[in-house]
Amino acid sequence: MAAKLRKGDRVVVLAGKDKGKTGEIEQVLPKDNRAVVNGVNVAIRHVKQSQTTQGGRQPKAMPIDLSNLALVDANGKATRVGFRFNEDGTKVRFAKTTGDVI
Repeated sequence: MAAKLRKGDRVVVLAGKDKGKTGEIEQVLPKDNRAVVNGVNVAIRHVKQSQTTQGGRQPKAMPIDLSNLALVDANGKATRVGFRFNEDGTKVRFAKTTGDVI
C-alpha cells in the first residue's frame, strides 16, 4: 500500500494529549504503523553521561500512531490524502479538501 504520510510532511495531531499541535514528520515506522513527529508526544528520557555527551534528563519525541495524524494542506487545515495519476502517468498524492497535488 502506498504511504499517505511521508518523512518531511507537515501534520496536525487529531487525538491524544497533544491534540491540535502541528509538526514535521522526522521518521515513519511502517511496521508499527507509527511516526515520530518533531515536538509532539515528547517524553523525558534519562541519558547516562559518557566521554562525548552530557548526561541528564533530555526530551525525546516518541512515536505516535498514524491514525492520530492528518496532513496539513495549503490553507493550514487538516486534510485527507488521495491518490491519482498525473497527465504524464505518474502516481501523485493530493489533498482531498483543495485538490492540490502534494
